[in-house]
This record gives sequence, structure tokens and C-alpha cells, in this order.
Amino acid sequence: MNFQISLNENVISVELQNKKHIKHCYLRILSKDLLQIKANKYFTIYDAKDLINRKKEWILENIKRVENKTIEEGFFLYLGEKKELKNFKIKNLDNFYKNEIQKIIPLLVEKYSNIMQLYPTKISYRKNKRTWGSCNYKNELNFNILLMKYPMYIMEYIVVHELAHIKHKNHSKDFWNLVQKFCPNYKIIEKNFKSLL
Repeated sequence: MNFQISLNENVISVELQNKKHIKHCYLRILSKDLLQIKANKYFTIYDAKDLINRKKEWILENIKRVENKTIEEGFFLYLGEKKELKNFKIKNLDNFYKNEIQKIIPLLVEKYSNIMQLYPTKISYRKNKRTWGSCNYKNELNFNILLMKYPMYIMEYIVVHELAHIKHKNHSKDFWNLVQKFCPNYKIIEKNFKSLL
């Protein structure tokens, strides 16, 4: 069920999805003018309007964040900076990111492998929706090509994080202690990274 509401003189579309098996209510901002609410089958349009009213400040704040992250047509992100596509001869952005990351990651892996004394068996690159890096039981590392959008210090942190998984295949206290040893401000980096996503 779709309807529209007015927030600070902006008309926003709301997509209400009623699902049988949902216990809680989920509110997401899909774009600056589209909200999504997923809730149980008894959740009405009046409940949705009440929820939006109660969460108005949070919604407006997060719409602003979405707007700030939206990149205008003809631009792309490269190592944390907006670049104009026309200044680069890019036909396919994913291919461009894949080529670029292969120039950077091996150098970072070599640098931190030597410092940490942890060595991967293989490095590969993929475009992932959810993970930025991974380490499997064979100690093969995989990195998300979309890391090229973010500042270099984030890529360095992901490399340290994945190399630490060679020693600890979990997120135990020992794992985080190892990460902190080679990346003392990792908590700040994670917070900054989340704010950029």
C-alpha cells in the first residue's frame, strides 16, 4: 500500500508492506522522497502516519544524510573524493574500480603482511553487496572493488582486519586485540566508514 505525506513542505511517498511473519516494525529511507515501512498485517495506514509523525526528526535528519551521499550524474567517488567522469575515460565503473584496486591492495597486503607476519594464500576481488572483505579457511582474502570509493585509510583498515582473520577466524577478543595492535584507532575508522555508507 502506497500513500504520500508532507514533511516540512516536502511531499514524500511511503511504501507500506504488511507481512505475516514480521513481529516488529521497520522504517527505512530509500531515497530523499521515498520511505519504506515493513510491519505485521494489522499495522494500518493510520499506524504508519503516527509512526512517521513520532519519528519526524529522525526521518528528516536521515533524508539529509541520504541527500549528502547522493552523487550527481556525471560524477563518481574515487578514494573518498568526487571526480568527474568526463575527466576519466571510463566505460564501465565496476571495471575501472577492479583495475584500480588491483594496483593498491597487493601493496597494502604486502606491507601489513610483513608487519603482522600473516600471509594470505591468494587475493581476489569482487563486487559484494554486504561484505568489504573476507578471509576463508584456506587463508584466501577477497576484497570488495567498491572500496575504491572510500578514503585510503579505510582500505588499510580492511586489509588489517582481513589479515587478522588468518590468525583468528572469528571476531573474538583476541581478534580485536590483534586488529588494535596494528590499527589502534580502528573503532573511529569503523564509525567514520559507517557514516559514509
